[in-house]
Amino acid sequence: MLRLRRIKIRSYEVGLHFREGEFQGLLNEGTHWIFDPLRRHVVEVVSQRAPQLVHEKLDLIVKSGVLKGLAVMVDLKDDQRALVWIDGRFSGILSPGLYAYWTNPRDVRIEILNATQPRFDHPQFKVIARAPQVYSTLELVSVNRGCVGALFVDGDYTNTLAPGRYAFWRGVADTRVVEIDLRELTLDISGQEIMTSDKVTLRLNAQVTYRVGDAKRAACVTEDAKQALYREAQLAFRAVVGVRDLDALLADKDAVARETEETLRARAADLGLLVLSTGIRDVILPGDMKDLFNKVTEARKTAEANLIFRREETAAMRSQANTAKLLTDNPALMKLRELEALEKIAAAGHLNVVLGEKGLAERVVNLL
Repeated sequence: MLRLRRIKIRSYEVGLHFREGEFQGLLNEGTHWIFDPLRRHVVEVVSQRAPQLVHEKLDLIVKSGVLKGLAVMVDLKDDQRALVWIDGRFSGILSPGLYAYWTNPRDVRIEILNATQPRFDHPQFKVIARAPQVYSTLELVSVNRGCVGALFVDGDYTNTLAPGRYAFWRGVADTRVVEIDLRELTLDISGQEIMTSDKVTLRLNAQVTYRVGDAKRAACVTEDAKQALYREAQLAFRAVVGVRDLDALLADKDAVARETEETLRARAADLGLLVLSTGIRDVILPGDMKDLFNKVTEARKTAEANLIFRREETAAMRSQANTAKLLTDNPALMKLRELEALEKIAAAGHLNVVLGEKGLAERVVNLL
């Protein structure tokens, strides 16, 4: 009994013909009859509507040469990658391996790139970076505005990246980008307990304003430049405050800030940082010390008030003594003062003058 197999190939399809696992060729559009009494023939119908021909025996198919004129083939080595453009649109990135893309009925362009360098760059980088399928091949990194990126390749510093977006090939090298903020930053140093030279323990709140001056040094010298500056600022404030007594500290906090700033700048430069300013926000004293200072302030203000009162009282008595001496030396001036007194009394109300003995009357008349 004859066993004929009927194979129907549509206009957008091709048939992959295998006999006992060996590739025999392609079956084009049409109806095909295969005599296969022992079932040794296999025909796999694949659609050319899918842009890529994916098959486990693609190497045999490509080697046979039957795909010439029908597909674009590319065999990528370990140090190569390829960009696929279909009908002028970006389709994906190919890793090392063998690939075949149908060229009918579409326009396929494959751009082979050298991947010996870890960084990927391309004139249409923005279009490529927006495609979600590139994340398996590329590692995308963004450096924000106002910052720079310190690029490390296999643990070694290689370059400083300006703000923007960058891509690196996966598997080519170990790349890492450390973003460094170049803007002016403020470091708060809060609740530092420090003992002054006169054995008074206080709490100090201060701040340090700084920015990064050397991105490479800031990224390479220490793991965390900000934390290193925080520790150096703590030590600097302790060193400056510890040699002063409490009264000197409270009298001139700006001098403490200036001396701390000078001390801190040298160490910050080693970390790649520039200290712009240093200031003391608060000096917090213990509760009993606060009460003592309040009492001292109250006593000082009371003494100042008493001094002012005595000074004014002395001035008033001196003025009265001068007035009395002037009236004694000038009897007529004394009479005028008496008349002024009577005038004030008369203006205030009804004045009754009672004349008694002759001597008193004569004295009033003489006064008038």
